[in-house]
Amino acid sequence: MNDINIEKGINGAKTALVFGGARGIGAAAVQRLAADGHAVAFTYVSRPDKASELVASVESGGAQALAIEADSADPAAIRHAVARAVERFGSIDVLVVNAGLLRMGTIDTVSLEDLDRMLDVNVRGVYLAIQATLPHLRDGARVVTIGSNVAIRTGLAGASVYQLTKTAVAGLVKGVALDLAPRGITVNNVQPGPTDTDMNAGAIDALAGMSPLKRVAQPREIAGLIAYLASDEARYVTGASFTIDGGLTL
Repeated sequence: MNDINIEKGINGAKTALVFGGARGIGAAAVQRLAADGHAVAFTYVSRPDKASELVASVESGGAQALAIEADSADPAAIRHAVARAVERFGSIDVLVVNAGLLRMGTIDTVSLEDLDRMLDVNVRGVYLAIQATLPHLRDGARVVTIGSNVAIRTGLAGASVYQLTKTAVAGLVKGVALDLAPRGITVNNVQPGPTDTDMNAGAIDALAGMSPLKRVAQPREIAGLIAYLASDEARYVTGASFTIDGGLTL
């Protein structure tokens, strides 16, 4: 496992840990949280070049960053990521669990391997990331999971397993919010609609045509909602799922 470290930055900054932070919505969240004054650790599972570019971008803004290679399907890798973030920055103020996997297929074609892999990353990985980070979360910390608007809208055939996993995340945050309420830790879920990310490459025009606004979201727009839920202003918001999909589910 490889870490890409930045030693420069703002001493005493609040700390955020983003699982799945090297690209797309995760990278936008890293950049926004860094701009808001957080030292940010984030995980990546491939494309170390993208992780390095993000680290450099954060550094250029005067913040601190740490990129950690970690597969969210691997419980040991999740624990390693938390340990490295805590070793580098100390206690954690904000946890964002964005790591996710989409493999399309109708129910008669989805393999057991694909089913297990999506459950491992999209559900078990979310649960274990929160569980592993919990001892290091400060009282009053923020936990934000990244779900999907498919939890409340069936968009198209072939996404049944993905929808299953994202519906599970929406339910998970309700229970975990009650578990962590005594410590003042809030737990919320962001449910993006179609967004201009690698996951949707090649389908942007088609997805835009489905939207009342006739476009897809930009990752920075999703990051804006994440930043709000990570802020002091959201300290009375917990156990909720927020859909941000340009009116697709109206």
